[in-house]
Amino acid sequence: MSKAAILFRVYPKDGLLNAAVEDIKRNMKPSDIKLEEVGFGIKIIKVLFTYDTAVSGSSEIEERLRGLDNVEEVEVEQDTLL
Repeated sequence: MSKAAILFRVYPKDGLLNAAVEDIKRNMKPSDIKLEEVGFGIKIIKVLFTYDTAVSGSSEIEERLRGLDNVEEVEVEQDTLL
C-alpha cells in the first residue's frame, strides 16, 4: 500500500474561475488548491491530491476533474510516490 501525490493544472471555462474552484473544493476534497497567473490576466487552478494507490488511481481523479461543469481542461503537472 503506497501513498502518492498528483498535481493538476486545471483550466476553468471562460469567466468561471471562482465557480470552478468551488466545484473542485466541494466535489473533490483536494489536499491543496492555488491560483496561478499564466499571463495577460489569465489564471489557472493548481490542485494537489494525495491518494492511496491501492484504492484509487490518478486517472480516476483526472476523469472526475474533467467531469466538473466549470472545468475546460486538465493537465497532470507532477505525479510522485510519497
